[in-house]
Amino acid sequence: MTFTVKGYAAPAQGAQLVPFTFERRDLRNDDVAIEILYCGVCHSDLHHVNNDWGRSNYPVVPGHEIIGRVTAVGADVTKFKVGDTVGVGCLVDSCRHCESCKEDLEQYCEEGATLTYDDFDRHDGKLLFGGYSEQIVVSDRFVLRVPEGLDLKGAAPLLCAGITVWSPLRHWNVKAGSKVAVVGLGGLGHMALKLAKALGAEVTLVSRSKGKEEEAYRLGADHVLISKDEEAMNRAAKSFDLIINTVPYVHDINPYIATLKRDATLVMIGYLGELKPTVHSAPLVRFRQSIAGSLIGGLKETQELLDFCAEKGIVSDVEMVDIHTINDVYKRLEKGDVKYRFVIDMQSLKQGV
Repeated sequence: MTFTVKGYAAPAQGAQLVPFTFERRDLRNDDVAIEILYCGVCHSDLHHVNNDWGRSNYPVVPGHEIIGRVTAVGADVTKFKVGDTVGVGCLVDSCRHCESCKEDLEQYCEEGATLTYDDFDRHDGKLLFGGYSEQIVVSDRFVLRVPEGLDLKGAAPLLCAGITVWSPLRHWNVKAGSKVAVVGLGGLGHMALKLAKALGAEVTLVSRSKGKEEEAYRLGADHVLISKDEEAMNRAAKSFDLIINTVPYVHDINPYIATLKRDATLVMIGYLGELKPTVHSAPLVRFRQSIAGSLIGGLKETQELLDFCAEKGIVSDVEMVDIHTINDVYKRLEKGDVKYRFVIDMQSLKQGV
């Protein structure tokens, strides 16, 4: 059995998002049915809709920053009950038995994790639809508990933007006294500043141009370093234990490598692709430095993040939008015209266009 829900979908590459009615599966024994209250708008939603990565499956119902309320649970579910406030992030399944899954790192599932949308269910092979919709059904293992007191609207982007920066901060053991640089001030960068500061680090925003100082300090930065200022970059040589690079396009990372301490790491989380110009290996060899990548986070890490944010009072800076304006929202997203994440009030789906 299935049940019918309403949402918004891109019916084909290059098409705008339009109202779309589709079927959600009936609950399996381990499933949780969730009424969606809020859904964040991630830049990867735009990539999937536009088929920028060449693997989109239409129709695409985007959305993987989901906050909602439990409406029903499967026969074997004990962790959640009707009325609980919960979240769903980028993943809804994995193989559950490889080494990565056993270590609660489902994002690195060796058989390939199942994405929340624009992917296929591991059990019935059907195309999965995301959070730009009234309801979603997800296995309880991939549902997160939202702590009391956490602002629900601002919590939605924690499930992608937040965990994408939290995972490397934790993996590279950022703590009080760590010196962390964040390259780029957008959806990822603003969360990296907040979370690194809350972990006790001394935090520097690295930006190509001036004018972001006030915002950076408000978000938790202790310093602002202008990467075009050659003298300032020279003074920053051998300064940082970790650099979180959120820049989403090809760019020269060699100047940033020069600011790493010995044994330090520059981690790429914003750009997927070939590095140009060529990375010079001499400083890496001479000072045992590393360039690394990091992908979202596992379910255990994500729950840890939500609990930490509730304790510290941290959420994303968001602008609320109605689902009926989503195509205009995407145009603004392409221009970077948001501080710092859009979140859809899904109650707007019940209103007329």
